[in-house]
Amino acid sequence: MDTNLLILNQANNDDLKVLADYLHLKSNGNKRCFETFSSRDSYKKYYPHDMSMMVEDIADELQLYGGNTFANIIRGCHGVEYKEILIDVCNKLKVPFNKNSDVEVIELCLLQTILINSLEDMSEEELAKLISEMNIPNQGVGKQAMIAAIQIAIKRGGFSSYKLAVIVANAICKALLGRGLSIAANAALTRWLSIFAGPIGWTAIAIWAAIDIAGPAYRITIPAVIQVAYIRAKVKFLTSKAA
Repeated sequence: MDTNLLILNQANNDDLKVLADYLHLKSNGNKRCFETFSSRDSYKKYYPHDMSMMVEDIADELQLYGGNTFANIIRGCHGVEYKEILIDVCNKLKVPFNKNSDVEVIELCLLQTILINSLEDMSEEELAKLISEMNIPNQGVGKQAMIAAIQIAIKRGGFSSYKLAVIVANAICKALLGRGLSIAANAALTRWLSIFAGPIGWTAIAIWAAIDIAGPAYRITIPAVIQVAYIRAKVKFLTSKAA
């Protein structure tokens, strides 16, 4: 199993189910035409209540979609490494990153880019509320000035990796699967989720609309990579709290 996907062994059932659903279901709930996931023995035995028993098959299925092609699935190939899929997704979404960085760093760049891009879809009132929540001082006048101030704050660590991952992954899940993540959110986190839910959802829809027919696997790899990034950030956050 790809070492960068071993983190899935520490994910809970609900988070693994979201990842599995990205791999084999369309947004309308129907199965994808070329998916092989539901024919696996582990799927028939363990989906959807014992997803921890399916981790290796989930990782394998994701790797099959690597390289933005369904050919791997048709040929029955093993697929490519997760980092290659992550880099491919980042290139598709024009994410600024260093390909020599660790996977966790590249995932953070991806999440930041999606969040920052969503700012363009926010109203001035929403941006003003966000600036107030983030305690950003001395912002300029007008929408573009507010966006610039928030961008700087996000890139400087205005959002923890976990908060960033929750906001993006939850909005993508709502946009594509029609449901949010199972999150034990406190009042503060709930506010952040409500602020960004719409804008990131609109950004996701725009991304999907822009993917041409030659690259259908991106409809799978983009949300799947975001979910893996969320799982990694969540495990790290929970581990730090327990320490």
